[in-house]
Amino acid sequence: MPPLQDHPLRYALTNELHARPSPVIAVPSTAVFLALKPAQDAVARDRGSDRAHLVDLLDRHGAPHPAPEATHHAAEAGRHGLKWENHTEFTTWMAHAEGLTERPFDPAAFDVFPADWLAAAPGVRVTSILFRIEEMPLSGGACDGQALHRKLDEWFVAESLAAVAVLDGAAVVASDFRIDPAGHVRMAVFVRPETGARRIGRVVQRLCEIEMYRAMSMLGLARARTVSAEMGALDRRLADLQAQMAGGASQAEQVLDALMTVSAELERLDMASSFRFGATRAYEAIVHDRIAVLREARFEGRQTLAEFMRRRWDPAMRTVKAAEARLALLSERAMRAGRLLSTQVEVARSAQNQEVLRSMDRRADLALRLQHTVEGLSVVAISYYAVGLASNVAAPLVEPFGMGKTGVAALLTPLVVLGVWLALRRIRARLH
Repeated sequence: MPPLQDHPLRYALTNELHARPSPVIAVPSTAVFLALKPAQDAVARDRGSDRAHLVDLLDRHGAPHPAPEATHHAAEAGRHGLKWENHTEFTTWMAHAEGLTERPFDPAAFDVFPADWLAAAPGVRVTSILFRIEEMPLSGGACDGQALHRKLDEWFVAESLAAVAVLDGAAVVASDFRIDPAGHVRMAVFVRPETGARRIGRVVQRLCEIEMYRAMSMLGLARARTVSAEMGALDRRLADLQAQMAGGASQAEQVLDALMTVSAELERLDMASSFRFGATRAYEAIVHDRIAVLREARFEGRQTLAEFMRRRWDPAMRTVKAAEARLALLSERAMRAGRLLSTQVEVARSAQNQEVLRSMDRRADLALRLQHTVEGLSVVAISYYAVGLASNVAAPLVEPFGMGKTGVAALLTPLVVLGVWLALRRIRARLH
């Protein structure tokens, strides 16, 4: 085959299909998961600090460093398998090791992350999970429901417990999605003996993603509550301004100025919230997708993950969507009111312009009349001086005929006045 030139992004985009592989987790095992996010401006954060934090942990265990600009990395940290991922808004850490703690969900499992290292983390905790992964108790080749129930009732709060069989019965996963006294969410995974380690890793990865994206999506609810409080005040101001629009043209410009202030506030809210609301929609879709991928089935009458989310989490997502829709509606109302007020102001200004034009017409008419008056006076004034000049010229010529200067002036006056008047009319005609 002749050589072909590859697209510059071919390998990078193809490698994205294989990025962030699921961990390989044996049974029994203990796993911990941690998601960190800067408190402010997470998208624009310095990702170099995230990488430096990872390198610090790897150096403590003599593990190899990630490639420059890497967004994920897997390594061995002592007896733990370590996986690091750098996302748009947050960074995640997972560590897993074979064997179970003597006490179920012992917080000491998180000691894989040293206290001083956690204190230097470039962000705050969004969520953390403690996993207990053990073999499924069997009775006659089938899952021993009673033995499992005893463990679930001991480990979790029954009122909010969700327990389901996943991947066609390959495992049973359970969690109450509550934060325990140590600050972690507990999740238990009971695996059938024939289930492979890679499949277990994928189940654990999906559970981490469900909890991680659920927690991130709830940031949208906090933003929606803040925005709703501000929108309430702006809604009342907008309603008052719309009521004042009936006051006529005398108030239109003042109302328009106030309306522009409200519109600017709504635009500020929209700019401050659009990313968070958009991210919440994306996180919601990912959570529903990850639950669907698990192919969950009801286990011993317990509520499923989908039912748990539908009852306790979906209302929060609907609140976010309602806040986003209300903000868009308020912005549209403000725009419509602004257009109406602008039209009202333009009509008022047009009426004012018409009055100005009428006033100018009156002034022009007065000026024209004055001009005619001035023209009459000009004819008299010019004729007066012209008759004087003409008399001085003609007087010597008519003396032999016995005519005096007064007679000459009397004779010339009508002729001069007529000539001046005709000359001025001709000049005015040329000008027009």
